[in-house]
Amino acid sequence: MAKALTTFTYQGADRQGNAKKGEINAVSLSEAKNLLRRQGVSATKVKKLAKPLFGGNSKINAADISILSRQIATMLGAGVTLIQSLEMIAQGHSKPSMRKMLGEVVHEVKAGTPLSTALRKHPDHFDDLYCDLVETGEQSGALETIYDRIAVYKEKAEALKSKIKKAMFYPIAVVVVAFIVTTILLVFVVPQFEEIFSSFGAELPAFTQFVLGISRFVQDYGVYIAAAAGFGAWAFMRAHKKSAALRDKVDAQILKIPVIGEILKKASIARFTRTLSTTFAAGVPLIGALESAAGASGNAVYRNAILFIRKEVAGGMQMHTAMRATAVFPDMVTQMIAIGEESGAVDDMLSKIASIYEAEVDDMVDGLTSLLEPMIMAVLGVVIGGLIVAMYLPIFQMGNVV
Repeated sequence: MAKALTTFTYQGADRQGNAKKGEINAVSLSEAKNLLRRQGVSATKVKKLAKPLFGGNSKINAADISILSRQIATMLGAGVTLIQSLEMIAQGHSKPSMRKMLGEVVHEVKAGTPLSTALRKHPDHFDDLYCDLVETGEQSGALETIYDRIAVYKEKAEALKSKIKKAMFYPIAVVVVAFIVTTILLVFVVPQFEEIFSSFGAELPAFTQFVLGISRFVQDYGVYIAAAAGFGAWAFMRAHKKSAALRDKVDAQILKIPVIGEILKKASIARFTRTLSTTFAAGVPLIGALESAAGASGNAVYRNAILFIRKEVAGGMQMHTAMRATAVFPDMVTQMIAIGEESGAVDDMLSKIASIYEAEVDDMVDGLTSLLEPMIMAVLGVVIGGLIVAMYLPIFQMGNVV
């Protein structure tokens, strides 16, 4: 098993006497110095890269892998060798964690390990689909073409994910802020008014009494409710992580949510068709491509449907017939697949379907955001405004009596 690489910083001069400084990945300090000597650098100072106190070792995310894929595709297309491409990207990357990972990959490739094998040692960042596509490119001698397809696939996937997150984030953020503000009012502001009302000596309006009752309830039991909710959320997340059956049930129920469910259905179809198009066009057999697409669909309902299609296709059935039997794919999709099978251009038809559904997801997300904004503002106005009216109603009534 290869030892983990460490990032070192160095200062020195090259053979022409020009000052040089930068970073280099190596297993040990002595190996780092040896590597620098081979590169013609006379190092005066070599030390292990210190980790910044805050956020220095940012985690590698899917967007980083998408950008990396596009950079590799561009450099390979420009005639730069694979090792040079990886080294240049590693040296210029802003994240130490990314530089370290790429350094390890370069180390493996230089030692004669295929790129796909080196990438498989980082399963958190490169899934089986990614590595299988790279392996296909290596075996066919068309790594440049394959990487271009990987880059397009990753970019489309990230754009789709970003759209869905945008649809979910705004309403959730506003609701959380509204909940926090309402809780502060009930716990700290309403009790102050209650003390003032106690000196009135008159019966309070029913609405005010209702709000005061909620305030007392939150003060007396709010901590316990929050603890129970927190524990319930933790228990649910834990069970969701461990139980495949629960995840499948949640996936099925999410698709039934109005508007949101429709967006997720279209997103799953877009992911399925985009993945199948990419793998099929890369030369992966249809059965294997369907298996990869099932895992990339993002929802258990569509995953199970795609695995059913795979089983039927393996038995000799045409794909569009198997898709129609699942009853989860729209007629337009199955008809376009049928045309693609008849014309021998399934990958192109799949790509067109993916583009159509990605555009539909974009439009639906924009429409949902436009619809939610006034609705959320109205709800906030009713909740916050209602609390304020309830507190001032007794004062207004007392003014009318006077």
